[in-house]
Amino acid sequence: MPTSPSETFDLAVVGAGPAGLAAAVAAADLGLSCVLLDGGQRTGGQYYRHPAPGLGAARPDRLHHGWSVYTGLAERLDASPRAEFRGGHQVWALERTGDGFALHVTRGPEGADRATVRSRSVLLATGAYERQLPFPGWTLPGVVTAGGAQAMLKAGLVLPGKRIVVAGSGPLLLAAASSLVAAGAEVPAVVEATGYLGYVRRPGVLAGVPGKLVEGAGHGSALLRHGVRLRPRGAVVEAHGTDRVTGVTVARLDADWRPVPGTERRIDCDALAVGHGLLPQIDLATELGARTRNGPDGAVALAVDARLRTSVPGLWSAGETNGVGGADLALVEGELAAHAVAGARPASGLLRRRARLRAFAELMAAAHRPGPGWTGWLRPDTDVCRCEEVPVAAIREAVDELGAGDPRTVKLLTRAGMGWCQGRMCGPAVACLAGAGAGAGADDGSGSGGPGPGPDRRPLGCPVPLSQLAAGPLPERGPVPE
Repeated sequence: MPTSPSETFDLAVVGAGPAGLAAAVAAADLGLSCVLLDGGQRTGGQYYRHPAPGLGAARPDRLHHGWSVYTGLAERLDASPRAEFRGGHQVWALERTGDGFALHVTRGPEGADRATVRSRSVLLATGAYERQLPFPGWTLPGVVTAGGAQAMLKAGLVLPGKRIVVAGSGPLLLAAASSLVAAGAEVPAVVEATGYLGYVRRPGVLAGVPGKLVEGAGHGSALLRHGVRLRPRGAVVEAHGTDRVTGVTVARLDADWRPVPGTERRIDCDALAVGHGLLPQIDLATELGARTRNGPDGAVALAVDARLRTSVPGLWSAGETNGVGGADLALVEGELAAHAVAGARPASGLLRRRARLRAFAELMAAAHRPGPGWTGWLRPDTDVCRCEEVPVAAIREAVDELGAGDPRTVKLLTRAGMGWCQGRMCGPAVACLAGAGAGAGADDGSGSGGPGPGPDRRPLGCPVPLSQLAAGPLPERGPVPE
């Protein structure tokens, strides 16, 4: 769809994963002019990753669940006269204007230049990133995130190692492990920090999503065929090695995730894929002052109404930004949000499906909520912030001796969270050590995951070259939500 730099779209969708792609296609079908923006060069986001073109992958569908759903949406997007995809466009700020929004974008290789896209409405579909809880040895080469191991396989057709322990908590572990063994890796164990009884306590919710049960059974049967052992109520409490990980120590956990003395066991491996669920990527919305909520696992998500509107007029949200729930939920919410923006009535079946999938997402979050005792596997010299190399001892000194009572003060005193990732890797752990929760297991007894601190607000949603910042003033900040 040809456009001019001065054109204002009816809708700008940020993020080309399942939610954003479904929203852009539906919005265009409903008659809206729509632009879909993503930092990647191709649609699909983190979920529908593409093998690099030079690898010549003939069957990318074998690496993905629901690949045909993606290809169908991508073909409809390409054929639509009202929708345009702009790859390599990383949105770093949203700004309210008189007639809508200005989306400030860094684009091109290594952020070669700056651009502004204007739209009357914005839909955020920016997905989520992995939650990491540190442990001794987690900075060793060969230790990757669970999602990172899948990304290496999907995009690069490579494995992080030959003998890979998969550990952490959440349904992503089973999906990652089954993908790895299908690709030829040996997985000696899947170490899950929780049990699975949290699911069976809500049989009605499970009955409403039979597809999830079938998907889980498929992963489980694949692991059984390859002799993979599932070790519930356990955690990797240390990774061993010098130049690369050579093994891990696994220990049993009590109900609060405290390591049980005397249960330690070493497992030899040359790679570790570890993660403790996902956290919504909501920086762009919170900078505008959008209200948030704490999920059952303590993760901070955007608060939306029944039509997926945020508290900021003209700003909608779909998928993981509303609370992590998987690709199926993201697809449904993307389509529903497009109908809301267009003022159209969605099919009642779509609303019911969203309600069932969102209920399952809340159940899943509660079942895998981190317990506060995980700090028991830390040592004083364990790095919490990898970017700035800030150890546990420095954070505890800031809290116990210097009076820091919140993550921001800890950050100012220790530089934890000031590195390249801006706290995405260490944020939950720093918050927990500061006694503030923030998705690391705090709970106020209400089942909401604990009050925790407010979400971080920063004027830049991603790294931006100084030359682009010099090209114009920074957008004004939104109000602090009540």
